[in-house]
Formats: sequence, structure tokens, C-alpha cells
Amino acid sequence: MSGLKSLHGLAVCLCTLLVAWSSLSSAQDYPTRPVRLIIGIAPGSSPDILGRLMAQWLSERLGQAVIIENRPGGGGNIAIEAVVKAPADGHTLLLVTIQSAVNATLYEKLNYNFVRDIAPIISISRQTLALEVTPSLPTRTVPDFIAYAKANPGRLSMASAGNGTTPHVAGELFKMMAGVDMAHVPYRGGSPALTDLIGGQVQVTFADITSSIEYVKAGKLRALAVTTAARSEALPELPPIADYLPGYEASGWFGIAAPKNTPAHIIERLNKEIRAGLSDPKIKARYAELGATVFAGSPADFGKFIVEETEKWGKVVRAARMKPE
Repeated sequence: MSGLKSLHGLAVCLCTLLVAWSSLSSAQDYPTRPVRLIIGIAPGSSPDILGRLMAQWLSERLGQAVIIENRPGGGGNIAIEAVVKAPADGHTLLLVTIQSAVNATLYEKLNYNFVRDIAPIISISRQTLALEVTPSLPTRTVPDFIAYAKANPGRLSMASAGNGTTPHVAGELFKMMAGVDMAHVPYRGGSPALTDLIGGQVQVTFADITSSIEYVKAGKLRALAVTTAARSEALPELPPIADYLPGYEASGWFGIAAPKNTPAHIIERLNKEIRAGLSDPKIKARYAELGATVFAGSPADFGKFIVEETEKWGKVVRAARMKPE
């Protein structure tokens, strides 16, 4: 009897070793062909540049080309659907943005459930926005601006890059927390919004620092505060809006995800390699130049963050009665 128990124990050990060896072998085999990183925004945008930096790093670390595939349109939904429907083998990845979390509520009918149908790999970075006004507006601080907006309800026009975009939801959150009424003016992108802000056709926007910092430095726009909880290295003189509206925080953010059911060892390998890239001084410096702050963690951390952001912006979308364009 004791002999049978010994044989059983040996068999269990062998099975455990075989499973471990198989998993290790699979991890070493991945990837077996080029990897696609799908981005739901046009080439040349900040997310595109950030994605390409990481793709280049991963290509060197994985031993296979990581190819950027831009699929703009549908508020990013076209790109998300492509990844959700792809084989869960780690060869199709998604550059995740805050838009993915906003869309969960913004669109009434989607062909996917973002939280359920993707496998989070890692968060990459946050991108700071700034509350900016046309120079002719007689406000220089956030309290001044709030007081002016309350004294002129509905008379200020708030420009954004489009319905449901990061500048839009950041502005709507500000309106809710500050108790002010501003008319939203959606544009087809951030550049035309900034052009009209400089020209005085609109009075305020919440712009990402990357696209607007040169206008601020040249005095063509006046920045009052940043939307992140901490000051920005790019514009360190600006206080956070949260100094005046405790709890306010809004930022663009980026990460990498895969289709659900992607094997855990592939998720772990990608997380490890991307974290190494985010620790590289050259990549960190380039991200900082783009107004982005490195924001890495475990797959579980990123999954929790996505759920929290989806709930947070869902409340804003519903309260502002936002609709897609």
C-alpha cells in the first residue's frame, strides 16, 4: 500500500513538472510571428507616438517585430472590436486609452463589453491637461475663473476635441464640481479648438499640455492650472485644480491590453518587458517631453484602474447627458 502511495506521489510530481515545463516552453516560444499593436487614433497623435516608442522597445526585447496598426474611427471602437475578436495568443494587442472607459457609457450599444472582453497587461502613462483660457478673459487664477463663470452663467464657451473626448469629460467634471454653467462647443480634433481659443471665438478649454504648451509659453493662451493631482514637470508653476476643488482629477492615460483568455504567461512576459522599458531613462525622458508621466503596475492593478475609471467617467457622461457625435 505504501508503495502505491509512493508511486502516486511520484506521478503527481511528474505531472507538476511537465505542466511547469510546458508553460515555460510556451513562454519561451512566444512570440512566434510579428505582433500587431492596434491604435484607435490616427498616426502622429500623442497616443500613436507613445505606442510607437513602446513597439520599438518590445521589438528588440521579444525578438519579433511589433507592428503599429492604426484603426481610427468610431471613437476608438473599431480598434477595440478588432482586438476583442482576435485570437487570444498575444499576437494582437491594443493601446488602451481613457476613451475606452468613457465609451462604455457614452455609446448605448457596443459589440463588446470593454471590462469583460479584454485582458489588461499594463498601464503605461498619464498625460496632463491644463485649464486654459483666451488671454482676453479677465481671469488669472482658478478662483477668479470660477467667480467669473458664476457671474456669467452660460456665456462662456468651452471648446473640446469632440463629444466624449478627454478635454470634454475633464471640462464636464469641472463644471459639476465647481457648480458653473459653460456651453460646450465640440470640434473635430484639438487643433481647431486651440485655434479658435487663441482667436477668442471660444473662451476656455481643457487641453493636453503636449499640444498647447508652446502657445502657453508664447502668451497666446493663458494656463490657470493642471488637471492632475500633482504639478506637472512641463509647467511646474501651475497649481493643480484640486487645490481649489478637492478631489478633482482628470488625465489622459494609456496602457496595453490583449483579448480575454490570453494565457497568463504571455500577459506576465509582456508586463515584465514593458515595465523594463518604462524604467529605461531614454523612454522616460521621451515620455516626459510629450507631457506624459510613467504609470506602470501589475495586470491586476491596471484591471482595477480600468474598472474605477469606467465607473468615474460613466457618472460624468450620464450627468452631462453626453451623446456620441
